[in-house]
Formats: sequence, structure tokens, C-alpha cells
Amino acid sequence: MRWKLEDEEGGDAGQRILFDGPPVGDVVERRPGKGAFSGMEFLHVRAGSIINSLGPSSRLPFRHTINAYRGCSHACSYCFARPSHEWLELDIDEGFERQVVVKINAVERLGVELAPRRWAGSPIAMGTNTDPYQRCEGIYGLTRGLVEVLAEHRNPFSILTKSTLVLRDLDLLADAGRRTDVGVNLSIGTLDPDVWRATERGTPHPRQRVEAIARLRAAGVRCGVLVAPVLPGLSDGAAQLEAVVSACTEAGASSISGGQVLYLRPGTREVFLSHLARTHPHLVERYEQLYRGVYAPKEVRQQVQRRLRAAIDRNQRRPVAITRNRAPRAGSPSPAPDGPSSSPVPVASQLGLPL
Repeated sequence: MRWKLEDEEGGDAGQRILFDGPPVGDVVERRPGKGAFSGMEFLHVRAGSIINSLGPSSRLPFRHTINAYRGCSHACSYCFARPSHEWLELDIDEGFERQVVVKINAVERLGVELAPRRWAGSPIAMGTNTDPYQRCEGIYGLTRGLVEVLAEHRNPFSILTKSTLVLRDLDLLADAGRRTDVGVNLSIGTLDPDVWRATERGTPHPRQRVEAIARLRAAGVRCGVLVAPVLPGLSDGAAQLEAVVSACTEAGASSISGGQVLYLRPGTREVFLSHLARTHPHLVERYEQLYRGVYAPKEVRQQVQRRLRAAIDRNQRRPVAITRNRAPRAGSPSPAPDGPSSSPVPVASQLGLPL
């Protein structure tokens, strides 16, 4: 395995070779999973830096990111981050789901890197590569530690997740939101249980994610929804998109955005089609025709956008009552308005894919 000192979106900095030569001491440790994590392996590394800054030419709608983990037990067959494991000379399929790289010094590094003499307080996005609240966060608590440091420094941040484990930090996120600009987004691409089981088998049920929105909003945390990725022939029906928007509206989502159709980079493409052949073999030929490149045809993407836009417009007219269980402190930022909005939550709400 080789290790790059920066995060997945980074540039051409130096590399550190792991698992070669003599024992590596405190640089890295292989730790097998136990109990509920049996069959997994956690690869401990010490990152040289934790804040990754994207170049000015980046198409992504955020400039600074943190990813405390690489690899993800959510096991989404379509995950665009799978090739990052291939770069590390790890398996891109089951290895991505079972071997998770853990940056054990992430919280310590963030405290150093947010020092006023080094950092100007720019917003930071978490969850841009693999999920910061994937299951092993329950063991390591790195995301919680990062949130605590960001709140202490009053540094704005956003989180994108598929996990209801975010509710563990509900009070912490609410407190951080009184200190600085905080946005949480739940990724919910479908409510269809069959599609969920076939493509996101390691994630909490999407209905549980909808319930998490309601609880976050009740605590005063701004929480939006990213309806993505949308899978052609699986989750792109008008009624399916309407169901997601309606449920999230009812839950009081601060915003609803997304509609990005699945895109398949080399590596991810092979894994996804292999999974699809087992779960929906009748769709394999269609996907091979649609994805002659990385993206689905423009007309497919535009149709999904129109359907999502129509669903958002219909549901925006529905009154939604939000019950908060705490009042903001004096002088704190005003809470987000109740009810859904088509405007995305800043920083990490979208991944900058073409429409």
C-alpha cells in the first residue's frame, strides 16, 4: 500500500510507502475488525496534513475539504471514491468496503492547521469523498473531534452523509451552529427499498435518514437533502423523485437540491456493472449503451433535472411546521427558514457534475 500525504482531491505532493520494509512503528498499524466489524480491517495512518485545498481550476463548489477516512463500509456500488483505493494499491471492490484507512491524527492536525496565523477561516466541507459518519466513526470518533475543533475556532463547515450516526452529535452540531455557519446534508437518492438494498446495502434505510432530518431540524440544525445520485432505470421515475421530495419536505428539510445522474469513472464503472449484473441483469445492456463515457447522455440528465425541479416546485407550496427544542443564543446567526428550498446548502451540497 502506498500513502499520499494529502486527501483524495489533492495534487502532486510526496508519497510515503507503507507496509514495505521493516516494521513501521507509529506510522501505520493494521487493526482487524472485531464483533460487528468482523471481516473488516482498519489501516491506521498519520496524515501530514488534514485540510485539503483544491486548486483554482477545480469545478467543485468548495475549496477546502477534510476526509478523515478512506474506504467506506456503506458499500455503495456506484461510489465515485472507489478509485482512491486503487491508487493506494488496495482492492477497489470488496477491499474498498472492508479496508478503511483511518487518519488517526486528524483531530490533532486540524487544531494545528486552524491556527489564526495559518488559516483565514474559510469554509470546510466534510463528506466529499467517503462518509464521515460511516460505521467505524462509532469507534474512532474522528468526525466528532473535528466538529468540536471547528466549533471552537468558529470556522464554518458543512457535512454530507448517508448515515443516521450524525444524530449522535446532534447537540454538538446545534451548539456549533450557534457559533458559526454549519450545514448538514443527508444524501437520499431514493426511498425505494429494492433499489436501496441493491446499491447502498451498508447504509441506513433511507426512511431513517428522513427521520434524521426531522430530528436535526427540531434541534435547530440547518439540514438539507441531496437527491443524488439518480440511477437511470432504477430511481429516476417521476413518482420516485416525488416520493423523496415529499418525504423530505414533510420532515422539514432546509433545502432540497441535487438531481445529478450517476456518473461512472473507470474502476467504479466495472464494480457497478458487476453488481448490476447480479441484482438487475436486464439493465446491464442499457447501462453499457448509456455509459459509453463517464456521464449519461445530456438528455437523460436534463430529464431528471426537470422531474426533480417539478417535484420541488410542487412541494414548496406545502406549509411545513418545524418544532425546535431549543432557542438560539442572543447574537447567534438566524436559523434557516422553515420548509424546503431549491437552493442548495452552501459548500458541500453538490458535487459540481454537469447537468
